[in-house]
Amino acid sequence: MSRADERLVDGWQDGFGPTASRVLSVAAGGYRGLLGTRDWLYTLGVLKSHRLGCPVVSIGNLTVGGTGKTPAVELAVRTLIELDHRPAVVSRGYGRRTHGIQIVADAASIRLDAEEGGDEPFLLARRLPGVLSRGYGRRSSGVQIVADAASIRLDAEEAGDEPFLLARRLPGVPVVVGPNRYEAGRVARARFGVTAIVLDDGFQHRTLAKDVEIVMARARAPWGNGRLLPGGPLREPLSALGRAALIVVTGADGPHDVAEVAEAARRHAPGTPVLAARHVPTECWEVGSMKEQPLTSLLGKRLFGFAGIGSPDGFRRTLAETGVIETGFARFADHHWYTREDLRDLDAAAAARGADGLVTTEKDWVRLRRLPVTRRPIYALGVRLVLLSGEAAWRSAFTASAAHRA
Repeated sequence: MSRADERLVDGWQDGFGPTASRVLSVAAGGYRGLLGTRDWLYTLGVLKSHRLGCPVVSIGNLTVGGTGKTPAVELAVRTLIELDHRPAVVSRGYGRRTHGIQIVADAASIRLDAEEGGDEPFLLARRLPGVLSRGYGRRSSGVQIVADAASIRLDAEEAGDEPFLLARRLPGVPVVVGPNRYEAGRVARARFGVTAIVLDDGFQHRTLAKDVEIVMARARAPWGNGRLLPGGPLREPLSALGRAALIVVTGADGPHDVAEVAEAARRHAPGTPVLAARHVPTECWEVGSMKEQPLTSLLGKRLFGFAGIGSPDGFRRTLAETGVIETGFARFADHHWYTREDLRDLDAAAAARGADGLVTTEKDWVRLRRLPVTRRPIYALGVRLVLLSGEAAWRSAFTASAAHRA
């Protein structure tokens, strides 16, 4: 991350000097005017939101930067699968090197009916990838393939790092990217017959009508300096929380750790459930060899951390939970694509700090995995979003949306 970028991000959290603050306030006023004009045009019906004819769940936020949307998208997809939906993920595909609508991952196809595959294997094929079963009561003999695995059709550079990561984490679930999320959703419906859509980073996207708006926020300094872009990290005023069906606070140590967000919800979205959540490390592997490492192997290991994500501080807290001794940390811009020079410099920094190796996020692994490995091992850490409170409210929102659009 350049020094100028660092100053901007730090200013969004801690505030700017008087001169910069005045200039950015003027620019933020213009931005607020554009937002107001857009909302007015939607209210008048000049601009229209279009429905897809199936439940649409949006995962988004009010701020620029990381709030843990990608793990939340994964959790939303798994919730819809539990409710017997066939969901797809639709995303803009930020930073990708392709244009238009692209299919990142196919749906898994079911090749045998229940009579041929057996009732239980057929049900599992609809809901889960990669299951082996005897197939009791089926009308076929021998080994039969009930369902194919899905294929990932685009590389991370073509799909964008987050859609590629979701395709990897959700085998069998179609992932479609496109600047017009409504048109991308239509492709998902037409090509794969999906019964629900999860919209990644969709809170500010108005072209596609949504049934459930889930807003993600950080527990610590959730709104930064409280100002609109470019003077602060807010994409919209806090009053936009009134559109949310759920607000999920990440980085919480417990249900009590949501006070600042809960206060904003009381003022702008009374009655909207505020849920506490945290990112829990679930897997670790060595970059290059892809050799899986038990999480316990990180305990006491001296590692140099690095990340190009919106909120690296959250990742550093997760590292501390694994017992890693962090010898240093390098921060890159969000969605940064790594170069050989980057890895060479990181390896040198790790050596200077006496580190045994380096450690980064799964999302960063996506953007460096094709580069030659460094002398010191690089470990990638995968996480899941775990709700600490409000599980009933979470599930209820999905159930209500399905009933509403049925």
